[in-house]
Amino acid sequence: MGLSVKLLFLVLLGFRDRTDLHRRHRRLAVTGAMGDIIWFFATATCVKLLLAPCYHSTDFEVHRHWLALTSSLPLRQWYSDVSSPWTLDYPPLFAFFEFLLSIPASLLDPSITNLHSHNLSSTSALLFLRFSVSFSDLSLLVPAYLLSASFPPLRRRLTLLLLIWSPALVIVDHIHFQYNGFLLGIFLLSLTLLDRGKDLIGGVVFAAVLCSKHLFLVAAPVYFVYLLRHYCRGGLWTGTRRFLTMGISVAAVFAAAFGPFLYYGQMQQVLRRLFPFGRGLTHAYWAPNFWVFYIILDKGLAFILPKFGFSIPTPKASFTGGLVGDSSPFAVLPQVTPVVTFLLVLLAMSPCLVKAFFNPQPKHIIRWVSYACACGFMFGWHVHEKASLHFVIPLGIIATNSLDDARHYFLLSIVSCYSMFPLLFEPQEYPIKVLLLVIHAILMWMGFSTYFSQRTNTKGSKGYDSTDICKGSGLIGWVGICYLLGLVVIEIWGQFLQPYMLGNRLPFLPLMLVSIYCAVGMMYSWAWQLKQILRYT
Repeated sequence: MGLSVKLLFLVLLGFRDRTDLHRRHRRLAVTGAMGDIIWFFATATCVKLLLAPCYHSTDFEVHRHWLALTSSLPLRQWYSDVSSPWTLDYPPLFAFFEFLLSIPASLLDPSITNLHSHNLSSTSALLFLRFSVSFSDLSLLVPAYLLSASFPPLRRRLTLLLLIWSPALVIVDHIHFQYNGFLLGIFLLSLTLLDRGKDLIGGVVFAAVLCSKHLFLVAAPVYFVYLLRHYCRGGLWTGTRRFLTMGISVAAVFAAAFGPFLYYGQMQQVLRRLFPFGRGLTHAYWAPNFWVFYIILDKGLAFILPKFGFSIPTPKASFTGGLVGDSSPFAVLPQVTPVVTFLLVLLAMSPCLVKAFFNPQPKHIIRWVSYACACGFMFGWHVHEKASLHFVIPLGIIATNSLDDARHYFLLSIVSCYSMFPLLFEPQEYPIKVLLLVIHAILMWMGFSTYFSQRTNTKGSKGYDSTDICKGSGLIGWVGICYLLGLVVIEIWGQFLQPYMLGNRLPFLPLMLVSIYCAVGMMYSWAWQLKQILRYT
């Protein structure tokens, strides 16, 4: 009996020791993940703050005015104020975010929140707003930790590189000036929660994103179908209870955001600000999407057909002359309306919706939502080039899943970043944007090459040889290399050759070439994502 008790004690002691060892390893892994995240974020923040003196767009004054607007006027006037051209056109939760920022801003420098200040360029205003963007990027840390904490160190650091050190995000937010990192952090948190099976809170977080930036609405159909089929599954009672729970939770978020404006009778004005369809099909600088080819085809037909005796009416607006309004800019092809673009986006994402309906698996949700955002970018109404961040950043989460994903992401991220180069048009920022892209491309190449060369189970399960990535054309292929070299040619022409050869003639040509050439890469990316969804999910 005593021997049995002793053996039992030894067994329990060994079990306890193994448990303690497991916990110790887990603590070390958590500590390592936190250390990596803090280091990546701190380093990125230092670089961002060094860029504070750089050029900033009119968006800087837009957000400064919103600070003043939300702090100076009663809530019922936020969406009706016209004291500045920069009227509030983001959903209410972002307006509340601006109001919170206005509190420390007014303490630092009251002129920042003075509604009558215009084009304020004081050092205090510049530093405060620049710092607020860097500080708000903290929202990226939670999903970055949840996503990468369990990864091996190399894969974790590569994932953090793609999420936190995105050069496109630095260009748009920390030079051009916006708060995309803050909003994308919340968006990634929602996707991470769905990926982990936390459907209810993931849906609530997505509702918060929609109430902060309505352009994420393009992902709503995938969320709705997926949550309906995955979260609301079960019998009649269970499914109904979960459906009501989700509906009430999401409705509570929208009620908190829009309720005050509904109370003051401002909902119609809010919606008019959020959806200004009169802006036209394209922005002044064409986003590199499907409509670039549509416009070029129309221009080509309008040039060729009169030579064969056809009478072509002159369009009332020019796509190269600034913002396009409600006029009819197409000379030959049918006019495009917001309804047409809406239906085309739904049609494009329908394979994804079918997959989410019949086989709603959490492991595919990031790919599905990214594809939906890509559809909105490719076929949407009045799309800005910055909207590519909505699918490029989430695709960084799954870029290390396979060599195919890495190859696709390597090309896509470079094209997306280069398409934003025209946002920084002043000479002093030129070396900065070039260095940001080149350094990021080198880090991606080294990271993907090292990571995939170390994988021992790649061949067989995925059909790849782990040594392929180390070959000269393994990561991108010769077609991809030639395409990327074309970006260099486009850049050399626009920056150096055209001013020398054409002078001030055809000033729109460099922008048009960037849009057209990047649109080819974006169309390839969209088709590749569609193929992956049809084949594997």
